[in-house]
Order: sequence, then C-alpha cells, then structure tokens
Amino acid sequence: MPFNLFSTVLLVLLSHTSFALAQQGTKDLTELLQSNENLTEFTTLLTSYGDIYANLSFQSEVTILTPNNDAFNKIPYSSLGPAFEANQSQIVRSVLQYHILPGLHPSESYNGTFAFDPTWLQNTSYTNVTGGQMVGGVQQAGPVNVFTSGMGTRSTLVTPAELVLTGHSQDLRFTGGIVHVIDNFLIPPQTFTQTVPQFNLTAAGGAVENASLADYVNTHKDLTIFVPQNMAFQALGGTLESMPSSQLQRILDYHIVNSSTVGYSTNIPNGTVLRTRAGQNLTITFASNSLFVNQARVLQQDLLLSNGVMHVIDNFLDPNAPSVTANPEIPTGPPLLQGTSLSENVVPFASYLPTSVTSFDTASASATGSFAASDIGKGTTAFGSAAASASASSTRTSATKKSAAERVESPRLELTVMGGFLGALCWVVGAL
Repeated sequence: MPFNLFSTVLLVLLSHTSFALAQQGTKDLTELLQSNENLTEFTTLLTSYGDIYANLSFQSEVTILTPNNDAFNKIPYSSLGPAFEANQSQIVRSVLQYHILPGLHPSESYNGTFAFDPTWLQNTSYTNVTGGQMVGGVQQAGPVNVFTSGMGTRSTLVTPAELVLTGHSQDLRFTGGIVHVIDNFLIPPQTFTQTVPQFNLTAAGGAVENASLADYVNTHKDLTIFVPQNMAFQALGGTLESMPSSQLQRILDYHIVNSSTVGYSTNIPNGTVLRTRAGQNLTITFASNSLFVNQARVLQQDLLLSNGVMHVIDNFLDPNAPSVTANPEIPTGPPLLQGTSLSENVVPFASYLPTSVTSFDTASASATGSFAASDIGKGTTAFGSAAASASASSTRTSATKKSAAERVESPRLELTVMGGFLGALCWVVGAL
C-alpha cells in the first residue's frame, strides 16, 4: 500500500480516536459493552462481525438496540432459532444490522405516538424499503419504551442495573452514540406471505396467490397494504371464490398502495388521499380515536413487512365506491361488496396459501428460496451450506450447550483495551 495512503488512513484513525478520548467521562463502545455483564453475549456477537464493529467505531451519532443476555437465551424458542443454530451468518448479520439506527434516539425522545426509524439493514436480500428497514418505537404507560419489529415482535427497553437507582435516563452513552438495552431480539420483517399467518389473515394470503399477486405483494418496493380480516372474506367468500381471478385481482389491487412513501400510521394523517394499484384513490379518516380507510375501520395497524407495511381492516374496500366515508358510530359497517357468505368455520382461499411460511424465512423482499427448522443438517439452503448436525433435534440439543453468539461463526477481530481504534485500524488496513 502506498505510504501516503497509509499515512492518511492512520491520521484519520488517530484524529477520530483523539476526539473520542477527549470526551471525558464517556466510554468508547468497547469499554461500555465490556463494563456491562448483562451484555456479554451481544459483545461476542458484535465482535464476530469485524466490518460492522469497525464501522460502529467511526460513528459519532448512532443508536444501538442491544439485546441483553436473557434475550439470547430466548433465541432457540424464537423464529430466529434455526438461523442461529445452523450458523447462517448472513442472516445473523442482517439481524445485527437491524438493531443499529442512524442518529441519536434517546429514550425521552419517544412518546405515545409511534415513531418509525430506519436501520442499517439495507441489504436487498432481506429488505425492500427505501432508506433501510424500519423499526417502530413508542412510549407506553409506565412509562415503558417498546420497540416493534417483524411478526409483531415487541422488545421492551430495560433499565441497566447501574442506572436503576440514579433516576437518570435509560440510555447508556458512549463516544459514538447511545446503547439501549432490550429484552428481546428485533425480528427483521418478513414478506407478506410469510407474515399473514401470524395474524390469522390466511384468507388474504391465499387470495393473493389465487389472483397471481403474490410475487408483487412480496417483492415490490415500498408497499402499503390494507388487509381485510378473515371474517370479511367469509362474509363474501362464496362470491369471491367463484369470480374470475382477474376480477378478484382488481378488488385486491384497490387494497394496495404503491407509493414512494410507505404508509405507516404516522405518515397518513386525517384527510390523506392514497393512490392504489387499481388507479383509484383511498381516503384516510381519523375519527372517534379510530383510523379508517374509506368506510373500513383499521383494526390493527403498522404490521411491518420486508417491503413496507400492512394494516388490518374490518371490511373490504370497494373500487366501485371510492367516495364512501367512514361511520365511526358503528363498530363494523356492512360490507359494500355484495355476495354470499360462508360458514364461520370455512376460510376462503386458505388452501392456496403455501404451507411452509410460518417460521423465520431466509427468503427476502427480492430473493427466492427459504430456510426452516427442517432444513437443518440437509446441506444447501437459500444462503449456502448449513453448518448443522445430522438432525434438527441433535442440533437443538447441542446448541443449548453453547451461547447463541458462540454458535455463529464469522471472521473475528480480537479487541484490545483500545478495542475500537485498533480493531478498526486492522480492518481498514487489511481491506486496503
């Protein structure tokens, strides 16, 4: 490497480190993590990914949502378990990136209104949201700060032991930003098809398959989808199942917004008009403390997807009646679309939904293929060779004997007292 280039790199590193050390009373990231005994598992995981750690060492304003040791103990029982157990390092990398937020997000900045902030997860194999996959944050009664992620996962901000008696903020400050300790891993949002079974929206999942819309709703960038609940499908199921798929597609298209801005609830205030894939508009109304789209009441909002967000609604939207308005005085209005109903025990279109979509899937907003617990030990998955034992059961048994962080094999940087500086220096020089 030319001497001048080396000198430039070294001067930049030294200036960065000098600036950080000049901030008296504030630890660097390595010191902060090593001084918290409840973050040892995360420290092991982070330092296994040298490039991510080195990048963090150069940040001046970054927020890290850091799972505590108890969160690692829950991994074998979560949808992340197969990926960790099978040493799927690229998946684990994406999970780690999803816990890092650009900018400073102190705990007191959250309030009763959801905030959706981008993360470092921008790899298009795992997300298709402009600016990076989002994580939700809100302050609930207590006050308690809660972060929401894929599959409706909730992670609660935990007050570190050293701050319990001080009455200070829940934030752990380091020279590059803020560490928030959380009690559960964030789950990177999955595709529409993978997500709907989690919320008993199997009719909608099967309907998009039947109408040849599955590829679109799973891969198109920055989508907002208003999803009728199963009961809405049952009310019209006989008619919907008998209509041509092109007609069904037109109805479903009226529930899909393909805009350059994802319609998280905070982005669609009262009076917002949204253009749908069908070419007609939807109108957002906020009344009687409820959110409506046209006449339909939003039952559950802001369910994150790999390529946007979905909101669950109580009734179908009618593309032939785009100007109909909400009636907040009634819990659920009658269906605008006319049709024959099905028994409450019959869920239309459910049989069209793929059966292996409920576990954490390595398929992404743009990639194809999947990985489930049954793939452990079977060699090649969507992301290469699975480093697992001959059977899923033996893998799970042996995995519990080691920490989750230790099970993930990846190029490693050994850290010294100057951790961030020396680790970053070695990584940059090696890269050059």
